[in-house]
Parts: sequence; C-alpha cells; structure tokens
Amino acid sequence: MKKRNRIIPLKPIKINHPRNGYEKEFLAVTEWCEAQPMADWYIKSFDGLRLHATYLPAEEPKRIVLLSHGYKGSRFGSIAHMAEFLHENGCSILFIDQRCCGESGGRYITFGAKEQYDILRWLRLLHKKNKERLPIYLYGQSMGAASVIMASGHRMPDEVKGIIADCSFHSMRQQFRDMASGWFHIHFNSLILLRIDLICRLFAGYRMKDADTTKALLENTRPVLFFHGEEDTFVLPYASKMNYKICRAPKELVMVPGARHLCSSYVAPELYKKKLTDFFGRCDA
Repeated sequence: MKKRNRIIPLKPIKINHPRNGYEKEFLAVTEWCEAQPMADWYIKSFDGLRLHATYLPAEEPKRIVLLSHGYKGSRFGSIAHMAEFLHENGCSILFIDQRCCGESGGRYITFGAKEQYDILRWLRLLHKKNKERLPIYLYGQSMGAASVIMASGHRMPDEVKGIIADCSFHSMRQQFRDMASGWFHIHFNSLILLRIDLICRLFAGYRMKDADTTKALLENTRPVLFFHGEEDTFVLPYASKMNYKICRAPKELVMVPGARHLCSSYVAPELYKKKLTDFFGRCDA
C-alpha cells in the first residue's frame, strides 16, 4: 500500500536567545521592570480574546512607546532591554503581551496576521488615554517587529510618529522557507507551503499571505528605524534589507556587526541608544 505523505508538526527548537551570553544584562532589566509601579491594562481583541499589557508612565513624559515582543516572548523579555533607558529619557511605556503569550488569551500565534490588529486596538486605547497628545512610537522585535510594520499599513492615530523594527522578518512564508533550509536542510516547495497554509486556515483562521510586511511598507508614511544583527541565523539579515528596500517612508537601516538575533542592543548599546535618541529627535515634532 502506498504511504501518504503526512505533515508532522515541528517542535520548537532552542535558538540563540539574547540571554545566551547576556544573562547578567537580561536578568538586570527583568528585575528593573518587575520593580516598577506599573498598571495592568486589558482590551478585547477583534476575535474576542482578553489581551493584557502593563503601563509605566514617565515622570515628565515626552512620548509613549509601545513594546511588541517576538515569537513566544514576553513583555519583560528581550524587548525590554532598552526599557530603563527609554523611561529615563521621558518615555512612558506600554509593555504588551501578544495573544497566546504571557497573561493574554489565545491558542495560536499568527506571525503578525492577527497581532497587527491587536496592536491597532492597543493604539486606540492609548489614543483615548493620551490627553496631552504625546508622540507615540511602535517598537517591535522579530515577529513583534513584523507585527508593528503590518499595523502601520492601517489607519492609526495621528500621534503615531514612527516605527522601530528590530530583526523583523519579511513574510511568514519566506521565514518558514529560511528556517527549513537553514535548520533542517529541507526545501519547502509550493505543495508543502500550501499544506501549511491550509493548517493555518483550519486551526487558527488566517492565511500565510496575511503575515507579510510588503503591503504595509508600500502604504506606510511614518518614518521607520530598522535594526538587524549581521550574525542573525534565525531571521536572516536580508529580511530587514528587503523591508528597508520596499519601504517608501523615511527610513534608516542599522546593521550591527557581531550581533545575533535580537542582540544588537547588547552588542552595541551606545550606538543603539544614539540611534533611538536621534530617531525621536527627528520624529517627535
């Protein structure tokens, strides 16, 4: 009897997480975040999930930064590495838990396909509470960076002045191809991708094409600051280069030599801080 080809779900593989080699810095920022007097915020997603975030106001706020973490991350994970610096420099911070992560509800991570709409709902709440009309920035890492880029293709409050995208992938489809090839030496042909797409539709209610930054990058008019580590083997550096090339808005791409995935701020903290400060200086007005 001829055997049928079956799709076997792949178990998550341990990758070079930022804490690997930077445990001291990672622990310090986690402890700092947990020690701050933050308020719990909740919203309901368009598909009925209860989503959670924590809000840390600055004493003399100049702007608000929404932090969007990566795949299976957390609000106080690697995305929070610059939190103390941001807070000391007049940024009120909204640390969101993406759907299916932290204290937020949900069964499936959708690689930005649905997370982009969650971010839009958080922005709606920020707009309502932002009586001073302070500038707002979207700052994401990895999948969280792709999510904020995708969100920028939709109508957003006028206070949103810029996007910061650290190690963003370009599309879910291409990311799956890269991971299969680089990690398992497997070529994902169109038939395999079609089957993955079908699984996404049946179980999680989205299509792979919904997790793609192209349309947003062509439509977004807000400045974008891209970061990527040159030694990233999880989201390959060419992904940010592709996003940068497609982007029609004012843009800057910062490639950090020697940095692995999400490690740019650890490898070159002073450069990273300067680029953030300069970006705020250009966009706040």
